[in-house]
Amino acid sequence: MNILLTSAGRRGYLVEYFKKALEGIGEVHVGNSTPVSPSFYYADHAVVTPLIYDEAYIPFLLDYCKKNHIDAVLSLFDVDLYMLAQHREEFAKEGIRVIVSAPEVIRICNDKWETYQFCRKNGFLTPKTWLHLSDVKAALEAGEISYPVIIKPRWGMGSIAIYQAENAEELEVLTQKVTREIFRSYLRYESAFDEEECVLFQEMIHGQEHGLDVIHDLDGAWQLTVVREKIAMRSGETDCARVLSDERIASVGTAVGKALGHIGNLDMDVFVTEDAVYVLELNARFGGGYPFSHLAGVNLPKAIIKWLSGEALTDELVVKKTGLYAQKDIRMIDITSCVKEDGK
Repeated sequence: MNILLTSAGRRGYLVEYFKKALEGIGEVHVGNSTPVSPSFYYADHAVVTPLIYDEAYIPFLLDYCKKNHIDAVLSLFDVDLYMLAQHREEFAKEGIRVIVSAPEVIRICNDKWETYQFCRKNGFLTPKTWLHLSDVKAALEAGEISYPVIIKPRWGMGSIAIYQAENAEELEVLTQKVTREIFRSYLRYESAFDEEECVLFQEMIHGQEHGLDVIHDLDGAWQLTVVREKIAMRSGETDCARVLSDERIASVGTAVGKALGHIGNLDMDVFVTEDAVYVLELNARFGGGYPFSHLAGVNLPKAIIKWLSGEALTDELVVKKTGLYAQKDIRMIDITSCVKEDGK
């Protein structure tokens, strides 16, 4: 069984997890639009792909999968998820399983305005959110909320262009700044769907941020919810966390997953106050917090291999170390062999 991880970037640890899960019965291939990708160092095979929005991207992946006998494809990047979700039937006709949720699920997760609407429709608490500067100004004047106001991209990731406005002047200036930063970054691709409404305004919730892994099988049936208290963050990712046993928080994640109907992992961010759990963001993929769940005993890559093989699970989805504290490390790797002399 051969696995292809697309948009693998710096997720070398996931490559290692899948290689170990395969236990010699197959190989892990990775793809990225640049060879300057640490994941290439860990993979059995690596390939430089066209950019996600290039019209050659899907034909390139299909051809690569057929030539290299790829059985399953997983993406590790939000922008890539929606593209693959729309074309998963083309892969299926070639006997290749793309492990991605339905397009409508990916749209709800990638579009934070859709996330807000989904939460309200299904009765989940979530920060009050507005799509227009005039509307949040009206809410402030009416006393519906007060400063600070969070300004963020509607289609955002990696904590890019998220700011906190403390007053009316900052609200105006930072709205313009967020818009500029969106179209100077890769966020411009999804934001191009609606350039006039690509910025969100959100009330600030004062509470402790937690991350959840809500795990479904490949048919969309709930299996496990893991709760992590976020101790420290770095570049939008969990840098230090503690794995908890907290049914109040876990039950919210489980309910969200069942309402959403995703497959595989749902990386979910919530704010927890004394009396409530607020849903903040949803990512229908392996998130930056998954390594904490893995270190605590959960082995989703192994579970995925078994599901693909039609085998029964044993204890792959069991948290063995509740209370685990863990922190990410920084290490250097030599990727010279992955990059040609011309840098390509």
